[in-house]
Amino acid sequence: MSHSAELLKQLRIERQNTPPPARRWPWVVAVLVLLFAAVAGFFTYRARTATIAVQTAIALPANGGAGSASVLDASGYVVARRMATVSAKVPGRVLEVLIEEGQQVSEGQVLARLDPVDAVQHQALARAQLAASQSQLAGLETQLREAEANARRYRELAGQQLVSRAQYEAAQTQRDTLRAQIASQRRQNEVSQRQLAIANQGLDNTVVRAPFAGVVIAKAAQPGEIVSPMAAGGGFTRTGIGTIVNMDSLEVEVDVNEAHIGRVVPGMPVEAILNAYPDWRIPAEVIAIIPTADRSKATVKVRIRLNARDARIVPDMGVKVSFLEKPAAPDSPRREGVLLPEAALRKDGEAAYVFRVDGEQRVHSVPVQTATTAEAGYIRVMQGLNAGDSVVVNAPDTLKDGMKVQPAR
Repeated sequence: MSHSAELLKQLRIERQNTPPPARRWPWVVAVLVLLFAAVAGFFTYRARTATIAVQTAIALPANGGAGSASVLDASGYVVARRMATVSAKVPGRVLEVLIEEGQQVSEGQVLARLDPVDAVQHQALARAQLAASQSQLAGLETQLREAEANARRYRELAGQQLVSRAQYEAAQTQRDTLRAQIASQRRQNEVSQRQLAIANQGLDNTVVRAPFAGVVIAKAAQPGEIVSPMAAGGGFTRTGIGTIVNMDSLEVEVDVNEAHIGRVVPGMPVEAILNAYPDWRIPAEVIAIIPTADRSKATVKVRIRLNARDARIVPDMGVKVSFLEKPAAPDSPRREGVLLPEAALRKDGEAAYVFRVDGEQRVHSVPVQTATTAEAGYIRVMQGLNAGDSVVVNAPDTLKDGMKVQPAR
Protein backbone atom coordinates (compact mmCIF):
# COMPACT_ATOMS: atom_id res chain seq x y z
CA MET A 1 0.00 0.00 0.00
CA SER A 2 2.78 2.34 0.90
CA HIS A 3 4.49 1.40 -2.33
CA SER A 4 1.42 2.43 -4.40
CA ALA A 5 1.12 5.71 -2.60
CA GLU A 6 4.71 6.43 -3.33
CA LEU A 7 4.15 5.85 -7.05
CA LEU A 8 1.13 8.18 -7.13
CA LYS A 9 3.15 10.86 -5.39
CA GLN A 10 5.76 10.69 -8.14
CA LEU A 11 3.11 11.17 -10.81
CA ARG A 12 1.69 14.37 -9.26
CA ILE A 13 2.53 17.68 -11.07
CA GLU A 14 3.66 20.55 -8.96
CA ARG A 15 1.74 23.78 -9.87
CA GLN A 16 4.56 26.11 -9.04
CA ASN A 17 6.72 24.48 -11.74
CA THR A 18 4.03 24.71 -14.57
CA PRO A 19 4.77 27.54 -17.17
CA PRO A 20 2.07 30.24 -17.38
CA PRO A 21 -0.32 30.21 -20.41
CA ALA A 22 0.71 32.34 -23.46
CA ARG A 23 -0.96 35.72 -23.86
CA ARG A 24 -2.43 35.90 -27.48
CA TRP A 25 -4.49 39.12 -27.33
CA PRO A 26 -1.61 41.48 -28.43
CA TRP A 27 -1.38 39.57 -31.72
CA VAL A 28 -5.11 39.89 -32.29
CA VAL A 29 -4.92 43.63 -31.70
CA ALA A 30 -2.04 43.96 -34.19
CA VAL A 31 -3.97 42.08 -36.89
CA LEU A 32 -7.02 44.28 -36.36
CA VAL A 33 -4.89 47.44 -36.62
CA LEU A 34 -3.36 46.26 -39.91
CA LEU A 35 -6.76 45.35 -41.32
CA PHE A 36 -8.15 48.76 -40.38
CA ALA A 37 -5.19 50.50 -42.03
CA ALA A 38 -5.70 48.52 -45.25
CA VAL A 39 -9.41 49.39 -45.38
CA ALA A 40 -8.66 53.05 -44.70
CA GLY A 41 -5.99 53.05 -47.41
CA PHE A 42 -8.39 51.47 -49.89
CA PHE A 43 -11.08 54.04 -49.26
CA THR A 44 -8.51 56.84 -49.36
CA TYR A 45 -7.28 55.57 -52.75
CA ARG A 46 -10.86 55.30 -54.00
CA ALA A 47 -11.47 58.84 -52.84
CA ARG A 48 -8.42 60.11 -54.70
CA THR A 49 -9.08 57.97 -57.84
CA ALA A 50 -12.47 59.26 -58.91
CA THR A 51 -14.33 57.91 -61.94
CA ILE A 52 -15.26 60.91 -64.08
CA ALA A 53 -16.53 61.68 -67.60
CA VAL A 54 -13.89 62.86 -70.06
CA GLN A 55 -14.30 64.44 -73.50
CA THR A 56 -11.83 65.53 -76.17
CA ALA A 57 -11.48 69.12 -77.35
CA ILE A 58 -12.65 69.48 -80.98
CA ALA A 59 -10.77 71.59 -83.51
CA LEU A 60 -12.81 74.31 -85.18
CA PRO A 61 -13.18 74.27 -88.99
CA ALA A 62 -10.83 76.43 -91.02
CA ASN A 63 -13.61 78.52 -92.53
CA GLY A 64 -16.04 79.86 -90.08
CA GLY A 65 -19.61 79.18 -91.03
CA ALA A 66 -20.92 81.30 -88.20
CA GLY A 67 -23.87 82.37 -90.31
CA SER A 68 -24.57 78.91 -91.76
CA ALA A 69 -26.65 76.59 -89.64
CA SER A 70 -27.20 72.96 -90.57
CA VAL A 71 -30.87 72.08 -90.81
CA LEU A 72 -30.34 68.44 -91.79
CA ASP A 73 -27.49 65.93 -92.04
CA ALA A 74 -27.36 62.92 -94.35
CA SER A 75 -24.87 60.51 -95.87
CA GLY A 76 -24.44 59.15 -99.37
CA TYR A 77 -21.94 58.47 -102.13
CA VAL A 78 -20.15 60.24 -104.94
CA VAL A 79 -21.57 59.13 -108.30
CA ALA A 80 -20.78 59.93 -111.91
CA ARG A 81 -23.62 61.10 -114.13
CA ARG A 82 -21.57 60.26 -117.22
CA MET A 83 -19.85 56.90 -117.11
CA ALA A 84 -19.57 54.33 -119.90
CA THR A 85 -18.18 50.87 -120.42
CA VAL A 86 -16.77 51.17 -123.93
CA SER A 87 -17.01 48.19 -126.28
CA ALA A 88 -16.62 47.48 -129.98
CA LYS A 89 -19.72 47.63 -132.19
CA VAL A 90 -18.83 44.29 -133.75
CA PRO A 91 -17.50 41.06 -132.24
CA GLY A 92 -13.88 40.26 -132.88
CA ARG A 93 -10.48 39.39 -131.49
CA VAL A 94 -8.61 42.15 -129.69
CA LEU A 95 -5.47 43.13 -131.56
CA GLU A 96 -4.18 45.80 -129.16
CA VAL A 97 -5.37 47.76 -126.12
CA LEU A 98 -4.03 51.29 -125.77
CA ILE A 99 -5.33 52.28 -122.31
CA GLU A 100 -4.44 51.75 -118.67
CA GLU A 101 -6.28 52.50 -115.44
CA GLY A 102 -5.98 56.13 -114.40
CA GLN A 103 -5.19 57.34 -117.92
CA GLN A 104 -6.74 60.58 -119.15
CA VAL A 105 -8.38 60.20 -122.57
CA SER A 106 -9.91 62.76 -124.93
CA GLU A 107 -13.05 62.43 -127.00
CA GLY A 108 -12.43 60.29 -130.10
CA GLN A 109 -9.10 58.93 -128.85
CA VAL A 110 -8.36 55.35 -129.96
CA LEU A 111 -8.66 52.96 -127.03
CA ALA A 112 -8.23 49.58 -128.76
CA ARG A 113 -8.20 47.85 -132.14
CA LEU A 114 -9.73 44.54 -133.20
CA ASP A 115 -8.33 42.18 -135.80
CA PRO A 116 -9.57 43.77 -139.09
CA VAL A 117 -8.93 40.84 -141.47
CA ASP A 118 -12.63 40.10 -142.16
CA ALA A 119 -13.50 43.78 -142.47
CA VAL A 120 -10.64 44.32 -144.92
CA GLN A 121 -11.89 41.48 -147.13
CA HIS A 122 -15.42 42.91 -147.18
CA GLN A 123 -14.01 46.29 -148.06
CA ALA A 124 -11.95 44.87 -150.93
CA LEU A 125 -15.00 43.03 -152.31
CA ALA A 126 -17.14 46.18 -152.17
CA ARG A 127 -14.48 48.17 -153.98
CA ALA A 128 -14.23 45.53 -156.72
CA GLN A 129 -17.99 45.49 -157.18
CA LEU A 130 -18.05 49.27 -157.45
CA ALA A 131 -15.21 49.28 -159.97
CA ALA A 132 -17.03 46.66 -162.11
CA SER A 133 -20.23 48.66 -161.98
CA GLN A 134 -18.47 51.84 -162.96
CA SER A 135 -16.74 50.06 -165.86
CA GLN A 136 -20.04 48.70 -167.12
CA LEU A 137 -21.59 52.14 -166.90
CA ALA A 138 -18.77 53.60 -168.93
CA GLY A 139 -19.33 50.97 -171.69
CA LEU A 140 -23.03 51.71 -171.81
CA GLU A 141 -22.38 55.44 -172.06
CA THR A 142 -20.09 54.82 -175.03
CA GLN A 143 -22.75 52.72 -176.75
CA LEU A 144 -25.32 55.42 -176.06
CA ARG A 145 -23.24 58.09 -177.75
CA GLU A 146 -22.99 55.90 -180.85
CA ALA A 147 -26.71 55.11 -180.78
CA GLU A 148 -27.61 58.79 -180.50
CA ALA A 149 -25.36 59.60 -183.49
CA ASN A 150 -27.02 56.82 -185.52
CA ALA A 151 -30.47 58.06 -184.58
CA ARG A 152 -29.64 61.57 -185.80
CA ARG A 153 -28.18 60.26 -189.05
CA TYR A 154 -31.15 58.00 -189.75
CA ARG A 155 -33.49 60.89 -189.10
CA GLU A 156 -31.75 62.96 -191.79
CA LEU A 157 -31.70 60.04 -194.22
CA ALA A 158 -35.35 59.29 -193.54
CA GLY A 159 -36.15 62.93 -194.31
CA GLN A 160 -34.43 62.49 -197.69
CA GLN A 161 -36.22 59.15 -198.12
CA LEU A 162 -32.88 57.38 -198.38
CA VAL A 163 -33.75 54.88 -195.60
CA SER A 164 -36.99 53.33 -194.61
CA ARG A 165 -39.11 54.49 -191.72
CA ALA A 166 -38.53 51.16 -189.97
CA GLN A 167 -34.77 51.60 -189.98
CA TYR A 168 -35.12 55.05 -188.43
CA GLU A 169 -37.42 53.75 -185.69
CA ALA A 170 -35.02 50.86 -184.94
CA ALA A 171 -32.18 53.35 -184.39
CA GLN A 172 -34.36 55.36 -181.98
CA THR A 173 -35.35 52.20 -180.09
CA GLN A 174 -31.72 51.19 -179.65
CA ARG A 175 -30.88 54.68 -178.34
CA ASP A 176 -33.76 54.64 -175.82
CA THR A 177 -32.84 51.15 -174.64
CA LEU A 178 -29.28 52.23 -173.90
CA ARG A 179 -30.55 55.25 -172.02
CA ALA A 180 -32.66 52.98 -169.78
CA GLN A 181 -29.74 50.60 -169.21
CA ILE A 182 -27.52 53.53 -168.21
CA ALA A 183 -30.10 54.79 -165.72
CA SER A 184 -30.33 51.31 -164.21
CA GLN A 185 -26.55 51.01 -164.10
CA ARG A 186 -26.22 54.35 -162.36
CA ARG A 187 -28.58 53.13 -159.66
CA GLN A 188 -26.47 50.01 -159.42
CA ASN A 189 -23.43 52.23 -158.96
CA GLU A 190 -25.14 53.95 -156.06
CA VAL A 191 -25.80 50.55 -154.46
CA SER A 192 -22.15 49.60 -154.93
CA GLN A 193 -21.01 52.88 -153.39
CA ARG A 194 -23.24 52.31 -150.38
CA GLN A 195 -21.94 48.79 -150.00
CA LEU A 196 -18.41 50.19 -150.01
CA ALA A 197 -19.42 52.76 -147.37
CA ILE A 198 -20.82 49.94 -145.23
CA ALA A 199 -17.60 47.98 -145.68
CA ASN A 200 -15.58 51.06 -144.68
CA GLN A 201 -17.78 51.49 -141.62
CA GLY A 202 -17.27 47.83 -140.76
CA LEU A 203 -13.53 48.35 -140.90
CA ASP A 204 -13.82 51.49 -138.77
CA ASN A 205 -15.89 49.54 -136.23
CA THR A 206 -12.82 47.48 -135.43
CA VAL A 207 -11.32 50.63 -133.91
CA VAL A 208 -12.68 51.46 -130.43
CA ARG A 209 -12.71 55.18 -129.59
CA ALA A 210 -13.56 57.15 -126.47
CA PRO A 211 -17.11 58.54 -126.62
CA PHE A 212 -16.18 61.47 -124.37
CA ALA A 213 -13.25 62.89 -122.45
CA GLY A 214 -12.59 61.33 -119.08
CA VAL A 215 -10.47 59.00 -116.97
CA VAL A 216 -10.13 55.25 -117.44
CA ILE A 217 -11.14 53.53 -114.19
CA ALA A 218 -11.12 49.93 -115.46
CA LYS A 219 -9.37 48.00 -118.20
CA ALA A 220 -11.47 44.96 -119.07
CA ALA A 221 -9.80 43.30 -122.07
CA GLN A 222 -6.37 42.13 -123.13
CA PRO A 223 -4.91 41.44 -126.61
CA GLY A 224 -6.00 38.07 -127.94
CA GLU A 225 -9.37 38.00 -126.16
CA ILE A 226 -12.69 37.93 -127.99
CA VAL A 227 -15.00 40.87 -127.37
CA SER A 228 -18.63 41.27 -128.29
CA PRO A 229 -21.16 44.06 -127.73
CA MET A 230 -23.52 41.42 -126.34
CA ALA A 231 -22.82 38.86 -123.62
CA ALA A 232 -22.08 35.36 -124.88
CA GLY A 233 -22.43 32.05 -123.12
CA GLY A 234 -19.53 30.32 -121.45
CA GLY A 235 -18.02 33.42 -119.88
CA PHE A 236 -15.06 33.58 -122.27
CA THR A 237 -16.24 36.61 -124.28
CA ARG A 238 -15.61 40.11 -122.99
CA THR A 239 -18.35 42.68 -123.37
CA GLY A 240 -16.17 45.76 -122.99
CA ILE A 241 -12.72 47.18 -123.44
CA GLY A 242 -12.73 49.54 -120.47
CA THR A 243 -14.77 51.94 -118.36
CA ILE A 244 -14.44 55.72 -118.66
CA VAL A 245 -15.74 58.31 -116.20
CA ASN A 246 -16.20 61.98 -116.94
CA MET A 247 -14.90 63.52 -113.72
CA ASP A 248 -16.67 66.79 -114.45
CA SER A 249 -19.99 64.98 -114.03
CA LEU A 250 -19.33 63.84 -110.46
CA GLU A 251 -22.06 64.64 -107.96
CA VAL A 252 -23.39 63.32 -104.66
CA GLU A 253 -26.49 61.23 -104.13
CA VAL A 254 -27.89 60.97 -100.60
CA ASP A 255 -30.94 59.27 -99.14
CA VAL A 256 -32.97 61.62 -96.95
CA ASN A 257 -35.57 60.28 -94.56
CA GLU A 258 -38.97 61.04 -96.03
CA ALA A 259 -40.03 62.54 -92.70
CA HIS A 260 -37.45 65.34 -93.20
CA ILE A 261 -37.51 65.77 -96.98
CA GLY A 262 -39.62 68.90 -96.53
CA ARG A 263 -36.53 70.72 -95.24
CA VAL A 264 -34.71 70.24 -98.56
CA VAL A 265 -35.35 72.44 -101.60
CA PRO A 266 -33.55 72.70 -104.98
CA GLY A 267 -30.73 75.24 -104.92
CA MET A 268 -30.22 74.82 -101.18
CA PRO A 269 -26.56 75.26 -100.09
CA VAL A 270 -24.83 72.15 -98.82
CA GLU A 271 -21.53 71.38 -97.14
CA ALA A 272 -20.06 68.02 -98.12
CA ILE A 273 -17.33 66.14 -96.23
CA LEU A 274 -15.68 63.09 -97.77
CA ASN A 275 -15.08 60.21 -95.37
CA ALA A 276 -11.54 59.97 -96.74
CA TYR A 277 -10.80 63.66 -96.02
CA PRO A 278 -12.75 64.63 -92.87
CA ASP A 279 -11.07 68.05 -92.61
CA TRP A 280 -11.99 69.11 -96.15
CA ARG A 281 -15.35 70.87 -96.43
CA ILE A 282 -16.59 71.08 -100.01
CA PRO A 283 -19.22 73.69 -100.96
CA ALA A 284 -22.16 72.19 -102.81
CA GLU A 285 -25.82 72.75 -103.60
CA VAL A 286 -28.96 70.73 -104.18
CA ILE A 287 -29.61 69.95 -107.85
CA ALA A 288 -32.91 68.13 -107.60
CA ILE A 289 -35.08 65.94 -105.42
CA ILE A 290 -35.86 62.68 -107.24
CA PRO A 291 -39.69 62.47 -107.23
CA THR A 292 -39.92 58.93 -105.91
CA ALA A 293 -39.43 57.25 -102.55
CA ASP A 294 -37.80 54.00 -101.53
CA ARG A 295 -40.53 52.02 -99.80
CA SER A 296 -38.14 49.64 -98.05
CA LYS A 297 -35.96 52.41 -96.54
CA ALA A 298 -38.56 55.20 -96.33
CA THR A 299 -36.12 57.60 -97.99
CA VAL A 300 -36.06 60.01 -100.92
CA LYS A 301 -32.98 60.42 -103.12
CA VAL A 302 -31.46 63.90 -103.44
CA ARG A 303 -28.89 64.93 -106.06
CA ILE A 304 -26.19 67.38 -104.94
CA ARG A 305 -23.76 69.29 -107.17
CA LEU A 306 -20.18 69.67 -105.94
CA ASN A 307 -18.90 73.21 -106.54
CA ALA A 308 -15.26 72.10 -106.36
CA ARG A 309 -13.34 69.92 -108.79
CA ASP A 310 -10.42 67.99 -107.40
CA ALA A 311 -8.54 64.81 -108.26
CA ARG A 312 -9.20 63.54 -104.74
CA ILE A 313 -12.92 63.21 -105.48
CA VAL A 314 -13.54 59.83 -107.10
CA PRO A 315 -16.71 57.80 -107.73
CA ASP A 316 -18.26 55.66 -104.98
CA MET A 317 -16.58 57.59 -102.15
CA GLY A 318 -18.60 57.88 -98.97
CA VAL A 319 -19.67 61.42 -98.12
CA LYS A 320 -21.55 63.19 -95.35
CA VAL A 321 -23.53 66.31 -96.18
CA SER A 322 -25.09 69.08 -94.13
CA PHE A 323 -27.95 71.05 -95.64
CA LEU A 324 -27.43 74.69 -94.67
CA GLU A 325 -29.83 77.57 -94.19
CA LYS A 326 -27.62 79.88 -96.20
CA PRO A 327 -24.17 79.58 -97.76
CA ALA A 328 -21.10 80.34 -95.74
CA ALA A 329 -19.24 83.42 -96.93
CA PRO A 330 -16.06 82.32 -98.73
CA ASP A 331 -14.09 85.23 -97.24
CA SER A 332 -15.36 84.77 -93.68
CA PRO A 333 -12.56 84.96 -91.07
CA ARG A 334 -10.85 81.84 -89.85
CA ARG A 335 -12.06 80.68 -86.46
CA GLU A 336 -9.42 79.78 -83.90
CA GLY A 337 -9.45 77.60 -80.83
CA VAL A 338 -11.37 74.47 -79.96
CA LEU A 339 -14.91 73.47 -79.04
CA LEU A 340 -15.70 72.10 -75.59
CA PRO A 341 -18.96 71.05 -73.93
CA GLU A 342 -20.27 73.80 -71.73
CA ALA A 343 -20.36 71.29 -68.86
CA ALA A 344 -16.53 71.14 -68.90
CA LEU A 345 -16.15 74.85 -68.02
CA ARG A 346 -15.81 75.91 -64.40
CA LYS A 347 -15.84 79.40 -62.95
CA ASP A 348 -13.77 80.98 -60.20
CA GLY A 349 -15.20 84.43 -60.02
CA GLU A 350 -14.52 86.04 -63.40
CA ALA A 351 -11.86 83.49 -64.30
CA ALA A 352 -12.71 80.32 -66.21
CA TYR A 353 -10.82 77.06 -66.04
CA VAL A 354 -11.15 73.39 -66.95
CA PHE A 355 -9.66 70.18 -65.59
CA ARG A 356 -7.33 68.68 -68.17
CA VAL A 357 -6.36 65.00 -67.88
CA ASP A 358 -2.71 64.20 -68.57
CA GLY A 359 -1.15 60.95 -69.74
CA GLU A 360 -0.83 59.68 -66.15
CA GLN A 361 -4.59 60.10 -65.62
CA ARG A 362 -4.13 63.06 -63.29
CA VAL A 363 -6.17 66.25 -63.54
CA HIS A 364 -4.70 69.72 -63.74
CA SER A 365 -6.57 72.99 -63.45
CA VAL A 366 -5.97 74.96 -66.67
CA PRO A 367 -7.19 78.58 -67.07
CA VAL A 368 -8.87 79.19 -70.43
CA GLN A 369 -10.15 82.14 -72.41
CA THR A 370 -13.55 81.62 -73.98
CA ALA A 371 -15.48 83.39 -76.72
CA THR A 372 -18.85 84.98 -76.19
CA THR A 373 -20.69 82.58 -78.47
CA ALA A 374 -21.68 79.00 -77.78
CA GLU A 375 -22.81 76.46 -80.38
CA ALA A 376 -25.45 73.83 -79.54
CA GLY A 377 -24.19 72.99 -76.04
CA TYR A 378 -20.55 73.69 -76.90
CA ILE A 379 -18.42 76.67 -76.01
CA ARG A 380 -15.55 78.10 -77.99
CA VAL A 381 -12.20 78.15 -76.16
CA MET A 382 -9.75 80.63 -77.65
CA GLN A 383 -6.68 79.99 -75.48
CA GLY A 384 -5.48 77.41 -72.99
CA LEU A 385 -6.26 74.17 -74.80
CA ASN A 386 -5.28 72.37 -77.98
CA ALA A 387 -7.32 70.10 -80.18
CA GLY A 388 -7.21 66.56 -78.80
CA ASP A 389 -6.79 67.54 -75.12
CA SER A 390 -8.96 65.50 -72.74
CA VAL A 391 -11.01 67.52 -70.25
CA VAL A 392 -13.34 66.54 -67.43
CA VAL A 393 -17.06 67.03 -68.01
CA ASN A 394 -19.40 67.68 -65.07
CA ALA A 395 -16.50 67.63 -62.61
CA PRO A 396 -17.59 66.91 -59.01
CA ASP A 397 -16.88 69.49 -56.31
CA THR A 398 -14.52 67.06 -54.62
CA LEU A 399 -12.19 66.97 -57.63
CA LYS A 400 -8.93 68.71 -56.83
CA ASP A 401 -5.86 69.64 -58.84
CA GLY A 402 -3.40 66.72 -59.06
CA MET A 403 -5.92 64.00 -58.22
CA LYS A 404 -5.69 60.72 -60.11
CA VAL A 405 -8.88 59.91 -62.01
CA GLN A 406 -10.34 56.99 -63.87
CA PRO A 407 -12.05 58.10 -67.13
CA ALA A 408 -15.47 56.54 -67.53
CA ARG A 409 -15.68 54.05 -70.38
